Amino acid sequence: MAAPDDISAALARMEALAAPGGASTSGSPKGTRPGTPSKGAAAAAVPQTYLGLTRTSTYGFLMAIPLVVVYEALARLTLGDVGIRVGADVWVRGFLAQLGVAGTWPFALAVALLGLALVMRERQRVGPIPIRRAYLGGMIAESAAWAVLMLIVTPRVIGTLFAGAAGAGAGEAHLAQAGGGAVGLWGQIALSFGAGVYEEFVFRVLLVGGMAWALRALWPKGPSYLFVAIVGAAIFSAVHYTGALGDPFTWSSFTYRFLLGLALNALYLSRGFGVAAWSHALYDVFVTLLQAG
Repeated sequence: MAAPDDISAALARMEALAAPGGASTSGSPKGTRPGTPSKGAAAAAVPQTYLGLTRTSTYGFLMAIPLVVVYEALARLTLGDVGIRVGADVWVRGFLAQLGVAGTWPFALAVALLGLALVMRERQRVGPIPIRRAYLGGMIAESAAWAVLMLIVTPRVIGTLFAGAAGAGAGEAHLAQAGGGAVGLWGQIALSFGAGVYEEFVFRVLLVGGMAWALRALWPKGPSYLFVAIVGAAIFSAVHYTGALGDPFTWSSFTYRFLLGLALNALYLSRGFGVAAWSHALYDVFVTLLQAG
């Protein structure tokens, strides 16, 4: 899903098209609707490079689909209908239950509908996004590299800040510790994939993306991205200590999760939803496998 600066760039392109000499209402080519960019203008707005295409809403939506499918399938097989679920999944399902909507599918459906809406909006703004399968595989490889980097760097930073606490917070696979050994290895892997897609959707798309959009509207020249990245990371870390499944609070584990949240915020704002979600999921999977070993 597109980061807020993609929206700003799209608006800038629209303003350029509306300027004299651009594709305006009076100058629309024959056979096109007024205000619709010509084929040449739309093609010019469509990213063509790996870095540009993989940040789009289209690629973010495509990369979210396998995460949702794997999470829901493994959760059904290993955790059951009423078993332990990812926190973001539980929160939204609880909210939907208050509205009279129950079951395991509403959150997945809501994510799918919002993703489709963003893809269609993107298609209307810049035209069809070319799908390159090699780029999808490249996003998984890139995400794995970011996950390994976070796995190496974060404990070292914590070890420096908190003497003797290098491993503090290393059990970061979300809610796996809360379920203890009851969920088993595959249950923890299911939670890892769920954390990647659902927690990134809640914390990055809704929280960080929403805050960035609001702050840029209120404070156009301020350091909005830096501010929301820090605030979003603090909220991301804090929620792991709330509720019945919350972990006992320690400053080392809070800082550990804050740093991870900061890294994921940076990935979302710079590389888009797809890379952030897969980096989160693979990080949790790697931690789970290391603990199991």
